[in-house]
Amino acid sequence: MLIRENVPLAPLTTLEVGGPARYFAEARAEAEVMEAVEFARSRGLPLFVLGGGSNLVIADAGFAGLVLKVGITDLAQLTASHGQVTFVAGAGYDWDTLVKESVQADCAGLECLSGIPGTVGGTPVQNVGAYGQEVSQTIREVRVLDLQSREITTLSNTQCGFAYRSSIFNTTERGRYVILRVSFALRQGGGPSIRYADLEQFFSRSNAPTLCEVREAVRDIRQRKAMLIVPGDEDSHSVGSFFKNPIVPRAICEELSARLASRGLQLPSYPSGDGFRKLPVAWLVEHAGFAKGYRKGRVGISQRHALAIINRGGASAAEIIALKDEIQARVMDTFGIRLDPEPVFVGF
Repeated sequence: MLIRENVPLAPLTTLEVGGPARYFAEARAEAEVMEAVEFARSRGLPLFVLGGGSNLVIADAGFAGLVLKVGITDLAQLTASHGQVTFVAGAGYDWDTLVKESVQADCAGLECLSGIPGTVGGTPVQNVGAYGQEVSQTIREVRVLDLQSREITTLSNTQCGFAYRSSIFNTTERGRYVILRVSFALRQGGGPSIRYADLEQFFSRSNAPTLCEVREAVRDIRQRKAMLIVPGDEDSHSVGSFFKNPIVPRAICEELSARLASRGLQLPSYPSGDGFRKLPVAWLVEHAGFAKGYRKGRVGISQRHALAIINRGGASAAEIIALKDEIQARVMDTFGIRLDPEPVFVGF
């Protein structure tokens, strides 16, 4: 396996900012992953595992350790009982390709996650979700390299500790595991999910859309919101949604709603478990003064989606962070709500 030095990382991300990796390796097999990990361990280097680069902000100084890109790209379909088919995909397999192939095989469970950039290995980390589906609903198990024991093991869905936009991989066990493969249990011949408002509206005149039709609808909606990577589209140079939807206690939501009503504003919110409400962060951002198309030098906000901070061309990571900080401060001042960012920050 080749270990390279001073490799630019910005071209490997959708945001296209950040400095180089001191060392860089791409592992195409589990043995190569272990070899790269041993290289970093023996030299006392920090290790960062790179997937598709679609949810990543890299510091202008880059990363002073080893960046490991897991390029395991095999895919297997294993027929199981009770109408389920298990798809086992390598961590480096393109996510949207997996969704397409599952839909073409008439297997339901991932169709609403169409068009999300990145690789399979990144999806369990953040419990990727969109349009009413989350990967935790279909993940059966995750094959990992445990950096503590230096052994390969398998974690069940329960052991992954999935919650809204989180798992053990980005919370309690951050940095402990390298994801190698993910197994998804999908419903053979199952119907698509169209519970999300955007999809309900899209199919309001259709009685029974197919999995393929739902997949194409999701991709169409994402493209209209600049959440689909399209070459040459300035709005594509982002990490997608930069902030998570805040989940607050019902009492706080009601208090804020009453306060805003006195100013003529109606706060939208949605149920999120017992005693909690989810607030749409795009609404908060826009009503804090950051409209779609907002520009500030070489950075800005997508013309089609208030949650996408974009690199308008030649931006630095410092400029991205400055806009992030400004948005967070303004939302806090305006609503008293703290916004948590979605992407991973490397080298800061």
